[in-house]
Amino acid sequence: MKESQAVCHTCINENCFIKKHIHLESMKSYINKKRSFTCKRGQQFIIEGAPMQGLYFINKGKAKTVKTGINGREQIVRFTKDGDTVGFRGFGTSKRYLIGAYALEETILCNFSNEDMLDILYNVPEFTFDLMLFYAEELNKSENNIRKIAQMNVRERVIDTLLYIHRKFGQKKGYIEIDLSRQELADFAGTTDEQVIRVISSLKKESLIRTVGKKIELLDIEKLKSEIKEHKYY
Repeated sequence: MKESQAVCHTCINENCFIKKHIHLESMKSYINKKRSFTCKRGQQFIIEGAPMQGLYFINKGKAKTVKTGINGREQIVRFTKDGDTVGFRGFGTSKRYLIGAYALEETILCNFSNEDMLDILYNVPEFTFDLMLFYAEELNKSENNIRKIAQMNVRERVIDTLLYIHRKFGQKKGYIEIDLSRQELADFAGTTDEQVIRVISSLKKESLIRTVGKKIELLDIEKLKSEIKEHKYY
């Protein structure tokens, strides 16, 4: 990773935990000790099982967090964008990262050390309270994802994934504003790339989506939502 310069006071990510609490006098000393890095597309900035080096906050860019499963296959457990927090799984209870993380495009990251993060949690109650709510929400999402894999068929899981990344990243010129390989879609949906390719081909024939290379456009969002409405996950 290359050293970078991301200034909290000029950051526009209102959903970032640091930005939300930047007005507090008790946060000033910690912000001054923050480090920033730039990662290239595909670069890994958290290694699963490595000693924890604090929390990362995305200043600008996109990333994926992964968990190693059977036979060394990586399961994508979360996608992140501007303002999101990365590396929180296991923080405070483990000395090693429980996930790995890769940049999906050139990404600027802000990093607060373990020591500084623990100091913030002890001394800035507003931050601690918000982080507690964040953990509760993430736990709820994780439980929902487990139920999805158990209850949805392959087509439904792929549709759910397409709707999720559309909601998460938005669209640009009609296409979802993130380029993911069919393998990455499969790793998030809990299936294989062959099955993803078949479902995408079927959805194209039904005029529900359109693709250009890795780019995907959802042509009938309401119809796609209706296919998974009985699961009540959208």
